[in-house]
Amino acid sequence: MRPAPRPRQRSSPAGGLPPVTQAVILAGGQGSRLRPYTDDRPKAMVEIPGTGTPIIGHQLAWLADEGVTDVVIVLGYLAEVLQEWLENADLPLNVTTVVESEPLGRGGGLKYAAASLPRPDEPWYALNGDVWARFSLQEMALFHQERAALATLALARPRVPWGVVKTDAFGHIIDFVEAPPSPYEINAGVYVFAAGFADLLPERGDHERTTLPHLAREGRLAGFSLSQGMYWRTLDTAKDLTEAAKELAALGAPRAAET
Repeated sequence: MRPAPRPRQRSSPAGGLPPVTQAVILAGGQGSRLRPYTDDRPKAMVEIPGTGTPIIGHQLAWLADEGVTDVVIVLGYLAEVLQEWLENADLPLNVTTVVESEPLGRGGGLKYAAASLPRPDEPWYALNGDVWARFSLQEMALFHQERAALATLALARPRVPWGVVKTDAFGHIIDFVEAPPSPYEINAGVYVFAAGFADLLPERGDHERTTLPHLAREGRLAGFSLSQGMYWRTLDTAKDLTEAAKELAALGAPRAAET
């Protein structure tokens, strides 16, 4: 465990409910689509160009800015590379790492990590290790609490990777639109979970195929739609990294955990 050298003040979200101050990051993936960048490092250790900081550093900084004080990171592929970075980084919060001896799947990984959360009787956030976002997690936590959900997913509308064609009722082409937002929302890989949610997770496997569909049928699953101005993207390919660097430069890159 690495203690935070710069403790942050805990603030309550709007509505006076207790803030969510703990989180899990799933960072054990190989990132095969990011090779050769991931030949010698896990996906979460790939740097966003121009920032000098790996994906995990940006995630930790974002969580700290949102009031999180404790994070458990699940490691797997080349775990020692990420552990070494954590040992030398100037971290803004407390970090504990757990290492999978074999792949457990995302649901199994969440359950494994949740056992190391410092406050099991409180809610917690979770992130996929390839997500970079900038929106209010505190607003998402309030949304989750107001709906008495057991789990809340951030929902995003990624851009269609192709130009699309619009036609009228007679089949005439009336416009071309380059890379528009998808008409469908997807799981953005950012979650708020209620205390005790880990008991519902599988020991091994994907929670999207087991736990979440069950909660949806029970009406205990909520979706927090990311509105315009809420920045989100996944970092799956070299092109994603390049585009993220351009977008962050335009937005003004946030402070990240530093080495």
